[in-house]
Amino acid sequence: MSTRINNLKNLFPKNSIDATLISSPHNILYLTNFSHFYHTEREAFLLITKKNQYILTDGRYTDAVKKHLKNFQLIEISPRNPFENTIKNIIEKEKILSLGIETNNITVAEHKKITPCVKNIKHFDLTELRIQKDKEEIAAIQQACIIGDKTFAFILKKIKPGITEKEVAFEMENFIRKNDAEISFRTVVAFGKNSAFPHHKTGRDRLKNNDAILLDFGVKYENYRSDMTRTIFFGKASLEKKRVYATVLNAQQKAIEYLKKNIGNKIFLSDADKIARGYIIAQKFPSFPHSLGHGIGLKDHEPPSINPKSKEILKTGMVFSIEPGIYLNNFMGVRIEDLIAIQNDTVIQLTHSPKNLIEL
Repeated sequence: MSTRINNLKNLFPKNSIDATLISSPHNILYLTNFSHFYHTEREAFLLITKKNQYILTDGRYTDAVKKHLKNFQLIEISPRNPFENTIKNIIEKEKILSLGIETNNITVAEHKKITPCVKNIKHFDLTELRIQKDKEEIAAIQQACIIGDKTFAFILKKIKPGITEKEVAFEMENFIRKNDAEISFRTVVAFGKNSAFPHHKTGRDRLKNNDAILLDFGVKYENYRSDMTRTIFFGKASLEKKRVYATVLNAQQKAIEYLKKNIGNKIFLSDADKIARGYIIAQKFPSFPHSLGHGIGLKDHEPPSINPKSKEILKTGMVFSIEPGIYLNNFMGVRIEDLIAIQNDTVIQLTHSPKNLIEL
């Protein structure tokens, strides 16, 4: 973790700051590998200065912090010692003139408390660091993908007439937990016409013959996540359904092939989106109402975003999804999603579940 802290400090001159206050739970996890805090609550801050690194938290976590984060100076905050007092004292002691804050992860109330403490406040985020994963991060994502592939193979044997969407999701999520992992997000199981909704809420619909089945699910392993979507068919798929499926698969393959052929060039990720989206439109199907892909790591969705307006350039260390889709209201939807990692000028596919048209 010391390398990540040093990399963070190396960004100070570029951003004209003397220190930064980290409030995002995922960024705290990234910099400390301390996973005790809940990501849905504000339970800690990191204050990183040129000379020191401080962790501010309450009495529930002080013992755990002392045990696991020996390279941080622990400061216990409480109603009697609010975090703004601590920040003010450190700023005065270390003569900090400019403080970077995560403006997209701080409340108005917190901002008001910090403002009087320092001369200058500037926006600062860790996107530049987290967007390029190291080998350990990619290895964790890869293991999550392996469990995801096992989950897909498992659920194919469990699908039967009359099973509900919720029952399929339960089976998948239970299998993931039995494999020493957690679910990364709410599992999407969509039967028949429901598959036309990109983020359908898994419900009580029962599986019928000739239904499409869209499965979008993720695994969390050692804090890192996977994401995969497969669309299969219960019974024989009609010629039109086969054409929809083939179009989505071809669109995905064209986008991935483009990345492979241009891996050594400085290409915009938006180009891959335009290729997949353009192909689907050329086949007389509607454009999909979402980006072609998104980054993944400690969060399900993080930079880079692969969309028509994306300004991100393809870089080593990026891990992201490629997930084109076709959604036809009152008929069906198809989405095929895989995770891609960029390592040593090579495009590596992390998800390996079969993509040939499956008819159960």
